[in-house]
Amino acid sequence: MSDRSTQIHVHPTTARYDTGVTTRYEGGLNPQYRYDGGVKGSLFPEKGLSTSQIIAILAGVPIGGTLLMLAGFTLMGTLLGLAVTVPLFVLFSPILVPATMVIGLAVAGFLTSGACALTALSSFSWVMNYIRQMQETTPELLDSAKRRMADMAGQVGQKTKEAGQEIQTKAQEVKRS
Repeated sequence: MSDRSTQIHVHPTTARYDTGVTTRYEGGLNPQYRYDGGVKGSLFPEKGLSTSQIIAILAGVPIGGTLLMLAGFTLMGTLLGLAVTVPLFVLFSPILVPATMVIGLAVAGFLTSGACALTALSSFSWVMNYIRQMQETTPELLDSAKRRMADMAGQVGQKTKEAGQEIQTKAQEVKRS
């Protein structure tokens, strides 16, 4: 590897346009690493390729070539299949189009049915959990309500007794006067 490396520095500069402020970037080489080696000197290292780079090239070229060849075969097979099937689709389209629509609607119906069933099951589960929670807390709520009703009855009885005594006191005052 070479001691010299290429670095790109980005210098932001701003320019005003009618739509607002935009940023433009200018690239360049770092001045301390700049040398006049031309294209060969700037793109390729001076010492040559390392062993790992040579092994990578030797392994990558056959694999890449094989994959490129397979991609070409796949493209040719696809085009050939398309050339054979397009006339068949045109000839059988009065049958295929309605059949496709029926199959599509059937699939949509099954999916809708499944969604409705899932919604019903989740709603049923929520209701059951709500009922279970209410049954667990109902005895406590009933005891609390009984205590409050007893307290309220006691208060009403006390107020009624006080009101009765007050009425009795006023009646006695009316008799005296």
